[in-house]
Amino acid sequence: MKYMIMLYASQRDFDNMAGQGAHAWTPDDFAAMGAFMEKWNQQLVESGEFVDAHGLAAPVHTRRVGQRDGVPFVTDGPYPETTEVLAGYTIVECDSFDRATEIAARLGECPVPDFAKASAYADIRPIVDGHDDLGL
Repeated sequence: MKYMIMLYASQRDFDNMAGQGAHAWTPDDFAAMGAFMEKWNQQLVESGEFVDAHGLAAPVHTRRVGQRDGVPFVTDGPYPETTEVLAGYTIVECDSFDRATEIAARLGECPVPDFAKASAYADIRPIVDGHDDLGL
């Protein structure tokens, strides 16, 4: 079964990682996180559980598309009503939801500044292959 491990952040988190704001990361902080993520992904490749992974651009680079009364609209981000957005994801293929959870839990070992660790979390969701997998 495939699972998506979704990582979240706010625009403020992205600004801090870029060395801006009250809780600015140092270049060493950012490099340590990057090295951890590379190692984490490589371990998943070696175990045969890695499918795909990508980080996403900051929320300020988001565009929302929708329809109102049959008329399409486009809104540029970030969105004040949204405190956190998807910052990146990893897709794994493993034997169980519990195993996917174990993999995601290892993200807690990522070396980041203490103020960033306090708000870090990931969601894990099964990926459906078709309508029958939705369980509706």
